[in-house]
Amino acid sequence: MDQAVAHGADAVGFVFAESVRKVTFELASELITRVPSTVETVGVFREQPIDEVIATARAAGVSTIQFHGREPVTDLRRAQDEGFRTLRAFGVDEFLALSEVDRAAWAGERLLVDAVEPGGGTTFDPQLIEQGTPTGWWLLAGGLTPENVGYLIARLRPSGVDVSSAVELQRG
Repeated sequence: MDQAVAHGADAVGFVFAESVRKVTFELASELITRVPSTVETVGVFREQPIDEVIATARAAGVSTIQFHGREPVTDLRRAQDEGFRTLRAFGVDEFLALSEVDRAAWAGERLLVDAVEPGGGTTFDPQLIEQGTPTGWWLLAGGLTPENVGYLIARLRPSGVDVSSAVELQRG
């Protein structure tokens, strides 16, 4: 986290979902005290009850809640009503399977398009999404490395990128 901030990251994430990267809200709260107020702090959750998500995010002190499962848009609205910024993550297959109506429902939200296996350190073929990228603000994630990130940014034109697995020294 310190290195990401030192090198200009706009945001840092804290995983509260089941993962090798999972942290407690106490540890996240302690680490967040070292993050400048200009850097967004993101709590990552996956298919957890919305009351638990709000309570954990509030206790940790994150500014943004990232929903990384099959959470409905109503969960995002609830988090927004509670004062959090939100980000909704989709696996690329899940995003591509959305109907036009469903895509329209998500169009005004900040989105993240990830690999089929989130957190697995693998990318997806950019041709899969090239003709159907989100229309608004969105992040690209999934297996982004120093070797491929520039190419993928130039090709897909996301608003930003989310890196994790592919830049770890060791898993987790």
